[in-house]
Amino acid sequence: MTDKFYFRLVLAVSLLVFALVVVLNRQWLPRPAQTPPFVFMLPKLNAWINSMCTVLLLTSLYFIRKKEIRIHKRLNLLTFFLSSLFLISYVTYHYFGNESRFPADNPLRPVYLAVLLTHILCATVVLPLVLLSFYYGLKMDVARHRKLVRWTFPIWLYVTTTGVIVYLMISPYYTF
Repeated sequence: MTDKFYFRLVLAVSLLVFALVVVLNRQWLPRPAQTPPFVFMLPKLNAWINSMCTVLLLTSLYFIRKKEIRIHKRLNLLTFFLSSLFLISYVTYHYFGNESRFPADNPLRPVYLAVLLTHILCATVVLPLVLLSFYYGLKMDVARHRKLVRWTFPIWLYVTTTGVIVYLMISPYYTF
C-alpha cells in the first residue's frame, strides 16, 4: 500500500468523523424518547479521558527525549486508544444528551467561548495530523514523523487540555 492510499484513507476518516460531529451537534438526527442513565456520566468520563491523554502525551514526550522509543510508542498507542474511546463517548453523549449552554449573563462567557472555539478548531485539525503521525511513526519514517509531530503534539496537547477546561467551565450548567 502506498502513501497516497493512506493519505486518502486519513482524509476519508477525518471527513467522516467531522461530518458525524456536525450532524450530532446540529441535532439533525431523531432523538430517542428516553436517555439511558449512563449518558449522564459521559461528560465526566470525557474529561477524565482528556486529562489522562494530557498526562500520557507529556510522559511520551519525556520518554522520546530520553530516546526510549519503545515506551514512547506504547504511551502514544495508549493515548490514541483513549482518544478513540473519547470520540465514541463524545458521539454517544451528543446523540442522547441535551445541549448545555454557558449563561449569556456570565462575565466569563467570552473566555469560555474563546477556549471552546479554539478547542473545536484544533480538534478538527488534529485528527488527520494524529493519524498521519501514527502512520509515519509506525512505518519508522522518523524524518517525516518528527516534522509532522512538531505540529501534531502541541495541537493534540492543547485539545486534550482545553477539553478538560471546557468541561470544568460548562459542567455547572448541565441540564440533567
